[in-house]
Amino acid sequence: MINYKEKLAPVKAFVFDFDGVMTNGDVWVYGDGETVRCGNIKDGFAVQYAVKKGYTVAVISGATSKSIDNRMAMLGVEQVYTGCGDKIKTYNRFLADNGLSDEQVLCMGDDLPDYPLLQRAGVATCPADAAVEIKNIVDYISIFPGGKGCVRDVIEQVLRLQGNWFHPDAVVW
Repeated sequence: MINYKEKLAPVKAFVFDFDGVMTNGDVWVYGDGETVRCGNIKDGFAVQYAVKKGYTVAVISGATSKSIDNRMAMLGVEQVYTGCGDKIKTYNRFLADNGLSDEQVLCMGDDLPDYPLLQRAGVATCPADAAVEIKNIVDYISIFPGGKGCVRDVIEQVLRLQGNWFHPDAVVW
């Protein structure tokens, strides 16, 4: 059986759920119906760093909100799929559009709607506070909860393993 770290070598893309992964899952609903979420700045740095390094980053979420679109646009993530009732259908389109195989994708999800994606992705991961059903099927459980560094955790592991993480002599800001 291949171990988790070995599975990171072919990763070229990251697929994240939004609520509960890039956020702690709290959603503020304003009177006009707009929702606001809180993200982690270190997670955001890792996402934009991965994009700058040439990795494909996508969000596949059942939620729909301007706050999701705005946050991902700020980080340079162009592939944002919201309002997804069938995440596998969206994932299949993502793979086809980007010429990727399952083995090249690290996916992070936290709850039952992410279950089918995690079963398919080459590397299945989740935050520390994911649902027990999700924890039971993933390759790696981050030590960090959703919205508190779990995204950075997995991105940094992949980029370090592949020699693409920060080097003092090769700053890319």
